[in-house]
Amino acid sequence: MGGLFSSLFGRLWGEKEVRILILGLDGAGKTTILYRLQIGEVVTTIPTIGFNVETVSYKNIKFQVWDLGGQTSIRPYWRCYYANTDAVIYVVDSADKDRVETSKEELHSMLEEEELKDAALLVFANKQDMQGAMNAAEVSEALGLSTLKNRQWSIFTTSAVNGVGLNEGLDWLVNIIEGKNK
Repeated sequence: MGGLFSSLFGRLWGEKEVRILILGLDGAGKTTILYRLQIGEVVTTIPTIGFNVETVSYKNIKFQVWDLGGQTSIRPYWRCYYANTDAVIYVVDSADKDRVETSKEELHSMLEEEELKDAALLVFANKQDMQGAMNAAEVSEALGLSTLKNRQWSIFTTSAVNGVGLNEGLDWLVNIIEGKNK
C-alpha cells in the first residue's frame, strides 16, 4: 500500500522516472554525452566494456540512463537491456564516414526488436566540432531514418565536448515522453 501512495505522489509532485538506453558504435561519444548530461562537464573516458548506469534529472523527469559499450563483440548483448525501455538515444560519430553503414545496420537491427517497438528514438549526430563532420541531413540519409515508420524519432547535431545540441535533444525527448503519459 505504501508503494501505491509513493507512486501516486511521485506522479503528482515528483519526478517521473524513465529508462533510456544510449547506444551507438564504439567511439561515438556515448559516455561523454552521459557524463556531460549528468555532471555538466566533460570527463576523460575509456572505452566502455559492459555498461554505465547513471541517473540524469532533466525538467522534472528522472532518466535512468544505460550507456552500453559499442564494440563489435559487445553489440549482440544490447538486446539483454531492451526490456522496459522508453527511449533510445542513438549516438553517431558524424566524422566517421567509414563506419556509418555499420551504424545504420546496427540501428535498424535494434529497432526491429519487439521490446523496442514503442521506444522513441533520439539520434545525436555527434562530433560536429570535428572537421568534415556530416550534418544532420547527411547522417539522417546515411542511417535511413526516413524509412522508419510507426516510430517517433528526431535527429539533432551535437558536440559532446562543448555541449551543443544536447539540451535541444532532451527537450524533444521530454515532450515525447510527456505526450505518451497524457
